[in-house]
Order: sequence, then structure tokens, then C-alpha cells
Amino acid sequence: MAEARPPLHVLIAAPRGLCAGVDRAIKIVELAIERFGPPVYVRHEIVHNRYVVDRLRGMGAVFVNELDAVPDGRPVVFSAHGVPKLVPEAAEARGLDYVDATCPLVSKVHRQAQRLIEAGRHILFIGHAGHPEVIGTFGQVPEGTMTLVETAADAEAVGVADPDQLSFLTQTTLSVDDTAAIVAILVRRFPSIRAPRGEDICYATTNRQSAVKVIAPQCERMLVIGAPNSSNSLRLVEVSQRLGIASRLIQRASEIDWTWVGAPRTIGITAGASAPELLVNEVVDALAERFTVTLEEAAHVTEDMVFKLPRSLVA
Repeated sequence: MAEARPPLHVLIAAPRGLCAGVDRAIKIVELAIERFGPPVYVRHEIVHNRYVVDRLRGMGAVFVNELDAVPDGRPVVFSAHGVPKLVPEAAEARGLDYVDATCPLVSKVHRQAQRLIEAGRHILFIGHAGHPEVIGTFGQVPEGTMTLVETAADAEAVGVADPDQLSFLTQTTLSVDDTAAIVAILVRRFPSIRAPRGEDICYATTNRQSAVKVIAPQCERMLVIGAPNSSNSLRLVEVSQRLGIASRLIQRASEIDWTWVGAPRTIGITAGASAPELLVNEVVDALAERFTVTLEEAAHVTEDMVFKLPRSLVA
């Protein structure tokens, strides 16, 4: 007689998974392959998700680190994280066909940075050093006009030449709570600092963190589906851990550590903004092989954001 599987209530956060910017970027690569034929080159990972990248590679996408690796005569797509403006300029100089898949919300931050510098202001940019979005944003403005602030300690220590000509902007995929704490320090130290027009942290990042805050207190474990280089996915793990919930980042169900999972009564699942729903279903199926699962989707807010595709690919 088969041993009875223990009961497990699986609480799935909503919203979760693909955001509008990621969905748009993936479709851009798919449409570019359809329009130009393979291979289509992509500068850096189009989004931070190994499953997505591998699937697109199977369709004919070739991922490269720099534009120099793109042969003459082949199209190139720029990733959703944005690129320094020297990159499209270099593509144009070589006569390459390129499609910019930068998320429109990242592009909005780029435009804000350019306008602020044109107005003679210095920018304190809150973000993570080395992240492609940060590199792309710094690449929109002249060197020395923007200073990176990563932590509350940085905010306490940063010095500026003219506090009356100061603004701040942020990476779109940060911790909402950490960023608020950093901004509070900057406002205290520099009362005339100018905030961005509208929140820079994107709707999807904010909504996914809020959804985790709703379900985490009801869970004994939290599984976050996302890539280790995905900023927004890492922030989801942090949000859950700060609520005292044991949490792990996994890319796929095959990475579940069953010893760590143990025998909880309730486990939460969410997914970063680059993780397809297929990967969520895969994790649920893996849990169902070991537990008698009851599913509950904890709807938090409804997302209906859609970004237009480039006319060059849909005309």
C-alpha cells in the first residue's frame, strides 16, 4: 500500500511572473527572428531568465556580450535593461539593423536623467553597481554628472558640490522599503533635492513585493522562481526573509532542495518579472508529486499594462 502523501496548502502570489516590459522584449526577439530569419543577435541576455534565453537560442537567437561580436549585415536586439547611448550610435555607424527592446519604464528613467543634466542638476542614482540597467542609465549622461548610491550608508556619506542643484533617480527593480529608507536619508541631508516625476521603481516590482508581503505571514516556506542575476527576483526573497519566512530562490523545479522544504503545512510561491508561468506550474507539479496539494491564488492587484511593439516589426 502506497504511503499517504502529507497535505500541503500552496499559496501562490498574484501578481507574479512576466511583466509587460519583459513580455514585450521576448516578443521583439521572436518577431525579429520571424522578420529577418536566424540568426538574430541579442546584446546581453534579453531578460534575466535562463529558460527564456535557452528557448530563444533554440529559435535562432545568438546572445553576445558586445556589439563587436555581431557580424556585419545581421540584425541585433538590445536587451530590456537598456544600453548606454553609445551602443546604438555604434550600431548606426556600422550600418547594422537594430531593435531596441529596452523596457519603456527604463527608457523613461533615461529621459529623466537627460533632462535633469540639461537643466544643470547633479543626479544621485539609487541602484546596484554593475547591473545592466544602472550601466545603461549612466551611459545616457556625461561622466561625472551622476553618482551611484547603493545603500543607506552611501546616502549618509555621499557629498555633493551644490545641494541646491540636486535630484535623485532610481533603478526600476529595487526593494521598495530599502529605497524609501535611502530616499528619507537623502531628503534629510539635502532638503531641496528634487524627486523624480512619478515613481521610478516599476509597477511590476512594487506589485510583486506587495503580493509577497500579503502571503508570506501565512507560509512556513517561500519559493521564489527567478534567476540569481535578476534584481527583482532577489528582492522578493529579501522581502519574504525580512518577514521571518525561510525563503529560497530557484530557477526551476529541479533546483528545489527537498530537505530544506521539509514537511510544511503551507508553502508560498511567487515568480520574478522575467519568469514565465510555465515555471510556476512546473514547481506546483513537483510539489504535487510529494504532497497532497491544495492550491490557492492570493490575488493582490490586477495588472493590465501592455507596451506597444516597435513599428518596424509589426508594420
